[in-house]
Amino acid sequence: MSNLRDLIVRWQRGWGVARALPVAEDVGGALRVRCMQPGRDIEYVALDVGEDLESLTTLAELVAGEDAVTWLTVPTTDPARAASALAAAGLIVLKHSELLMTADLRGHPQNMPVAPYRILTQVESRRGDSVVTAMVRHESGEVGARGTMGLAGTDAVADRIETMPAHRRKGLASAVMGVLARSALEEGVEHGILIASEDGQRLYMTLGWRPVAAVLIATTPGNTYPS
Repeated sequence: MSNLRDLIVRWQRGWGVARALPVAEDVGGALRVRCMQPGRDIEYVALDVGEDLESLTTLAELVAGEDAVTWLTVPTTDPARAASALAAAGLIVLKHSELLMTADLRGHPQNMPVAPYRILTQVESRRGDSVVTAMVRHESGEVGARGTMGLAGTDAVADRIETMPAHRRKGLASAVMGVLARSALEEGVEHGILIASEDGQRLYMTLGWRPVAAVLIATTPGNTYPS
């Protein structure tokens, strides 16, 4: 569990860099950040979900005590028991099947888009770390796909990899991931981390990413996952 805790801390740091969030606060057993993202204002990321799952009761109380829409994100190797514990603690589970995944970027596939698409990248510094953005454009000027990587320490955290509906099934998301990985390597970062939605998991696995833990997202009753 200690190795998982370290990975969660590193993911949260890189994710915060990618989204320009304030530095998370360690509240004991979780990281808390006022993230002001769609569908939630505050997020707790659980760090020490042991086999007895007792920490989830305490974290659920913290979530319920917030005066804004708050999520509890729970990486776990036992998602079924964790979901039951969250429900018993009074929370609802919005997502059951996301995955914390890692990859060695040195072997990441490089798939460039073909005409009429071209891909552009940009690297910018952000509070001592770096952010890489990639965008695929159609010759018409439309954005076909895009994504971001937060480079923090030795890690590159992929975030918001998105293909627009009219441009799907053309390999654009693979191209975005490949150019982000290449840019990270050029910046001296070799270790990739991400949390994959259900929709993205097949893509990432074909690119060599491997699951480490399931990720549950819970909140107080009445809140919903943003569409």
